[in-house]
Amino acid sequence: MLTKKKKLSKREIKEDKLVTTYYKVYNYFVENKNRVGMYAGGLLVVIAAIYFYINNKAENNEQAGIQLSRVMGLYDAGAYLEAIEGRQGTNIFGLKKIAAEYGSTENGETAKIFLANSYQMLGNVEEAFKYYEDYGGGNKTFKATALSGEAGYYANKKEYEKAADLFLSASRVAKENVLNPEYMLKAAVNFIDAGKKEDAKDLLEIIRKDYQTSTAFREIDKYLTLVN
Repeated sequence: MLTKKKKLSKREIKEDKLVTTYYKVYNYFVENKNRVGMYAGGLLVVIAAIYFYINNKAENNEQAGIQLSRVMGLYDAGAYLEAIEGRQGTNIFGLKKIAAEYGSTENGETAKIFLANSYQMLGNVEEAFKYYEDYGGGNKTFKATALSGEAGYYANKKEYEKAADLFLSASRVAKENVLNPEYMLKAAVNFIDAGKKEDAKDLLEIIRKDYQTSTAFREIDKYLTLVN
């Protein structure tokens, strides 16, 4: 039979606050031990899965880095098709395979940039665009490269305003990127082709003011004559 609980006075509550809190917590765990146990077990599974995922991803990233270092000699030598496909009978994976197998890692994402560049050099603009657009790594320089690659694709399709916006985005990824004035110049040229001369003029003036030692600076006068 249940008995009526004694009502504590304010004084008793104040004096026994710590004890009361302890028993409240204790009673909660007793009454909900099955639920708490289930949550704790589930939490352990989640923690284990996260630990496995992080370690597995680190190992994959390391493997991607090894494979990338092996294939870069072909890329640097201008053997772009071989760099894409790899060298049969050797331990040199192609950039395409590295991107496919390790694309979720940072080095796998880097492989996408060199793969896109290789396709670009071979004139396969559709495949190049696919990998530029797919880049999702954390390297800001490569992010700018990817945006620039997408911009070039749209410029070739005469979608000048879209190209200009992408070149401009590339120039804003990282302030320290030495290619920013070149990206801005390309954005300005595409704005001119899109009929947006004021936007082009603004960019050209920024180059004139802030990037006087750049290659782009030496070219702005011929484009300023088109917007003045």
